[in-house]
Amino acid sequence: MPRQKSTHVDSPEAVGRRLRAARERVGLSQRQLSFQGCSPAYISRIEAGERIPSLQLLRELGRRLGVSEDFLATGEERPRGRSPLLVDAELALRLDDVESARPLYERLLAEATADTERADALEGLGRIAVRDGREAEAIELLERALELAGGDPAARPSLAETLGRAYGTLGELAPAIAIFHHCVERFEGDGDPVRYVRFACLLGYALTDSGSFAEAERVVARALEVGREVEDPYTRARLYWSRSRLLVEQGQAGQAQSYALRALETLRATEDTYALARAHQLLAGIYLDAGRASEAADLLRDGWPLITATASPVEVAHYRVEEARALAALGRQEEAAALAMEITPRLGEAEPLEGGRAFVILGGIFGDLGDPARARELYELAIELLEAQPPTRHLVEAYKGLAQLLEAEGRPDEALGTLKRALGVQERAGRALT
Repeated sequence: MPRQKSTHVDSPEAVGRRLRAARERVGLSQRQLSFQGCSPAYISRIEAGERIPSLQLLRELGRRLGVSEDFLATGEERPRGRSPLLVDAELALRLDDVESARPLYERLLAEATADTERADALEGLGRIAVRDGREAEAIELLERALELAGGDPAARPSLAETLGRAYGTLGELAPAIAIFHHCVERFEGDGDPVRYVRFACLLGYALTDSGSFAEAERVVARALEVGREVEDPYTRARLYWSRSRLLVEQGQAGQAQSYALRALETLRATEDTYALARAHQLLAGIYLDAGRASEAADLLRDGWPLITATASPVEVAHYRVEEARALAALGRQEEAAALAMEITPRLGEAEPLEGGRAFVILGGIFGDLGDPARARELYELAIELLEAQPPTRHLVEAYKGLAQLLEAEGRPDEALGTLKRALGVQERAGRALT
């Protein structure tokens, strides 16, 4: 499942637009607004959406312009009746200023006098842990927060989404599905279409990863029906994304492409850099499966500055897997091999399904480049990861790739045994995995 960004994070472009508007409203030039540690050039880059300022820097800019840092960061003023410490911590996290957010949440936890405050602090620390790729620690923190908050995931949608995604990232799909299913039922009953669609899409992702395609199809189809009346672009993009991803896993690249294009075009209006980058990656993968390597390479090139500005190192590595595929498909084998060697070590940190899929792709690249030893190592790594997950087409591809290598080495009996294991995967799934 795609990584969750901090709740209500405004794009760098939106922050930059508000800063520019506030500066122009008081009649200051970028040079006049600048101060030590914040040059005119840096202000220009903030206003262009190329940099996200720290909480401290945003606070000083707001003071000089007569607006709050909350307004510059989110477009909203500070809510009344909430702990100033909590608001500062949430604002810092929204700005991806983790170094400021972490001690604020830790202080809030130490000074809390009520369970709700402790839950807020633990949730914030859990979100930071997810951002840093420490999902097991995040789950412990978030489960404690949920217990203190009363135990109902639907009462804290942001916590529910973060917790479900953390379970999914570790390949623990059953608890993720349970959380998302609970929220879907609650929000459908409450008549809240935006939240219903949000969690239906998350449930669709988790069911797709678990191989429960029929159930995922039912959930996503219902979400599409409900979402017809929703104008929010994020909600519509979620729908298109989930439908496209399901179709990709079902091997229906043509239909998947249509929905991926809709997601990409819808997201352009939101200026959500991270979501746009992932949409570029999804569509590029579909193009590569369809043999349209040149178009895929163009998409990946356009999305590169977006993914590097917002994604984690592991997510960047997965993005580069698609780049390696594109290079190999375009006949640029040496570049593909060099890139594959560079990114392979980082993929071991990924969640099992995504990591296994990446190793299958890279195994195919090295096999085509005439490096059977490296290809075999990668296929075996993929099989080790994917065998512990629900049956997928990626595991079948890993067995087939390994069987081809064994056949080429003059080991037909082992190759046949490996193909039988691939057939066994399809029998366990109860359907063709292609």
